[in-house]
Amino acid sequence: MKGVRVAVKDVPTWQRQALAWALSQQTHENGFVALLNNNGIAYPNDPFPNRLCIGAKRVISFANLPAGRDVFQALFDDHAERSSFLIGYFGYDLKNQLEALNSRNPNRTGFPDAYFVEPTWLIDFKEDAVIIQGDGDAEELSQVIALTDLPDYANSNKAAEIQCRVTPEDYQANVRRIQEHIRRGDVYELNYCIEFFAEQVALDPLTTYYALNARSPMPFSAFLKLGSRYIMGASPERFLAKQGRKLSSQPIKGTIRRGQTPDEDAHLRDQLLNSEKERAENLMIVDLVRNDLARSAETCSVRVDELFGIYGFQQVYQMISTVSATLRPDVMWADAIRNAFPMGSMTGAPKIRAMELIDELEVSRRGVYSGAMGYVTPDGDFDFNVVIRTLLYDAQRQYASFSVGSAITYDADPAQEWAECLLKARAIRDVLTGQSG
Repeated sequence: MKGVRVAVKDVPTWQRQALAWALSQQTHENGFVALLNNNGIAYPNDPFPNRLCIGAKRVISFANLPAGRDVFQALFDDHAERSSFLIGYFGYDLKNQLEALNSRNPNRTGFPDAYFVEPTWLIDFKEDAVIIQGDGDAEELSQVIALTDLPDYANSNKAAEIQCRVTPEDYQANVRRIQEHIRRGDVYELNYCIEFFAEQVALDPLTTYYALNARSPMPFSAFLKLGSRYIMGASPERFLAKQGRKLSSQPIKGTIRRGQTPDEDAHLRDQLLNSEKERAENLMIVDLVRNDLARSAETCSVRVDELFGIYGFQQVYQMISTVSATLRPDVMWADAIRNAFPMGSMTGAPKIRAMELIDELEVSRRGVYSGAMGYVTPDGDFDFNVVIRTLLYDAQRQYASFSVGSAITYDADPAQEWAECLLKARAIRDVLTGQSG
């Protein structure tokens, strides 16, 4: 696609106009819109670009795949036949195509396991301009968007009643069950997740996304519309990126709230940095990611660029490590994704046994949650986040769902792990219930 650069005085406002216009146009059953948003946050190896994709010039088909051909191979083959920009997501339950695994819980949110499109329009937002790519008249499109009226997003949602599929007592009992598995040597860490949901809730997706993004701005924020289903995400975590032959993964393990004063904030940051438990959790996942990348990497190229980095976000501090590797020339880019999927920070280790136990213990299918959303360039580079801190919404059924989890280790305190889940759920809960603080 040929790009046209258009000067814009107020890019943030123009971006909102573009997203509002896109949603007004993509109202049909398979209407597609996707926004990637870095919120201007600095991040090691750079965050997502600020990029809007509108419409589906073509949809990659993953239907009726023959035995031995999974979604990753199908995506690679389609891209090799027609090298274009693609955007979409991989759902967590693709694990069943990679290993002898199952998902026993129903797909309540209704999203397909994977979805990728070549967009009709691709718009990149720069500091004082936008770059529009597409087969139509980019100048005309820019003028139409500039004249789009912004809806009034304030107070257009009614407060939702949030429920949890797991009681605090059941959650803590399951943590103790996981610890029994750890003591027996089945796993040495497991990421246990729970679902919060609201039924018969009428949400305006843009209002909800903007409220969540204002409350919890993140470097891998994303909004996606697929027909009547929406993904509204505030992810702080990168799953995997490829630039040239360099692979980068940035697992997060370790979370603590922000303080109310500068002194308390500094104290909490130091508490997270020096927590033996959090460092142990982070190190275990770093080792798992190193092993995942090694499956695709040149010998001796896997390295830990940063261990136990502490990064501050509006609601929390996170402990983030960075692992990189050099892709072997004989490994296709989709294999690098397959060999690392799903993200180790969302499974535990060893990964396969952890995923078996996850399906035994959890009462909700993860679906898009703890999968990965992102893009592939025409050259075969890519960047994918981890789908966490994300609200999934089926507007037709008026069903909203979000999940949170934490890494359970042998010395985890069940009550503290429950509290950590509530902390991670707080931003989305507050948005849905109309809380301001």
